[in-house]
Amino acid sequence: LKKEEMWKLFTEIEMPLVFTLFHMEQNGVRVEAEELKSYGEQLGGKIVQLEKEIYELAGEEFNINSPKQLGVILFEHLSLPNGKKTKTGYSTAADVLDKLAPDYPIVAKILEYRQLAKLKSTYADGLAMFIHEDDHRIHGKFNQTVTATGRISSTEPNLQNIPARVELGRLIRKVFVPEEGYVFVDADYSQIELRLLAHLSQDPTMIDGFKKGQDIHRRTASEVFGIPLDEVTSEQRSHAKAVNFGIIYGISDFGLARNISISRKQAKEYIESYFARYSCVHGYMEKLVAEARESGMTHTMFGRIRALPEINSKNFTRRSFAERTAMNTPIQGSAADIIKLAMNAVQAELEQRGLRSRILVQVHDELVLEVPEAEKAEVEQMLKDTMEHIVQLSVPLVVDIHSGTNWEEAK
Repeated sequence: LKKEEMWKLFTEIEMPLVFTLFHMEQNGVRVEAEELKSYGEQLGGKIVQLEKEIYELAGEEFNINSPKQLGVILFEHLSLPNGKKTKTGYSTAADVLDKLAPDYPIVAKILEYRQLAKLKSTYADGLAMFIHEDDHRIHGKFNQTVTATGRISSTEPNLQNIPARVELGRLIRKVFVPEEGYVFVDADYSQIELRLLAHLSQDPTMIDGFKKGQDIHRRTASEVFGIPLDEVTSEQRSHAKAVNFGIIYGISDFGLARNISISRKQAKEYIESYFARYSCVHGYMEKLVAEARESGMTHTMFGRIRALPEINSKNFTRRSFAERTAMNTPIQGSAADIIKLAMNAVQAELEQRGLRSRILVQVHDELVLEVPEAEKAEVEQMLKDTMEHIVQLSVPLVVDIHSGTNWEEAK
């Protein structure tokens, strides 16, 4: 560790984190078991209803969960387009069905059925198995050495993966509740990866946007489309957002075109225009790949190393993946290191001040705490002060704080 210059990372971030995570696992998070049960029943009813509707549209009954049977129904019996036959039958993967869903109600219903079935098995039924009888809490595991980027992962059950976008998925968050007399306080780093990209690339245009407190996606749309800030439409903003986050992950014109349903030519123009406006970002990304080619690795701001043995591979797919990883790891990995530092500092503050508040869950850029109502104002201020000043960057780190009587409300 000393030789690889990771001793500080080990002693100042990872070792203190062992204790922070221990406390979180001990604390656990309270779950309304009855609410969860009725949520599962609600999902079950919706699944049965969808089953009937799918059978009606298909004109026959079949096993919706069997890709083989589903492929035959869709591409042979109903003659839907784009059926690709493989050795095992037609592909009914999500990307195939997503393209058909807007034009064929049966496909839209099948996708909804799959989504609800996953919600029911993974969350409604799955979470119930982990509720402890004695304290009605789930004591999940947080792992600090599982992911390649340095992010914390969550298992038994995975509390970081509870769907937030699907309406029925959001209902799951409502069954997570604080103890009597407590509230949930949620502290979330705002766009930390884009702020890190601005800092690491030292791009003046991006730094200027963050320093002025501008909506960075709106600013990007204004730069990329060459229009004034106040004329940016919501569609242009959402396209710019896809480009912003895509750049962090080394997205290709093909990937961007697929993500926001535009032509590949248009996507290529967007990316070129982005790099023309944010030229330091382009130079920084190219530098990361060049350095990785030479050393066979990449690293975060705090010295965490990720080996990239396939960066010079003759195989295009493997080499491309390694190149994207070389671009992404310094940003995603540095964000992971910062949140770990912040968690340790918050835990230390809680102990030092003799507070009863406790950290329960970490979801990448977000911390969820259980806070006595009497401590709420103090803890919210402490979270903001601690998390926003944990490191000095060229742009401000911003933390959004929300509170509520369940996890969904506090989000």
